[in-house]
Amino acid sequence: MSNEVKLDSSTMIVSETDTKGRILYANSDFCRISGYSKDELIGKPHNMVRHRDMPKAAFADLWKTIQENKTWNGIVKNTTKDGKYYWVNATAYPVTKKNGEKRFISVRIKPTEEEIKNAEILYKQLLQQEH
Repeated sequence: MSNEVKLDSSTMIVSETDTKGRILYANSDFCRISGYSKDELIGKPHNMVRHRDMPKAAFADLWKTIQENKTWNGIVKNTTKDGKYYWVNATAYPVTKKNGEKRFISVRIKPTEEEIKNAEILYKQLLQQEH
């Protein structure tokens, strides 16, 4: 039996973080897939759902990109509250609120099998370089 939680095509995980990566908003799909309640997610660092198979370089690139006011897209492996995992095709981008506060929005959808396969190969190589 697989520990993978597979997203269906109608799933759209949405979250908003502050500039430090703390979760300010999590939609119901985020809660349902991750297994965390809104109360457990709000105020916590977004990397609480980061899977240990994810290379540091992927998130360094994400942060560099969104802090330059650009949109980042990539395939990400996340972990659930109960230790399972799920893959997402993630898009993250900066927004500035009317009061001038900067926020980051992330929208995640179901990736293709090919996207997952390519990410697994790349991340394995990147993780080997980290060690």
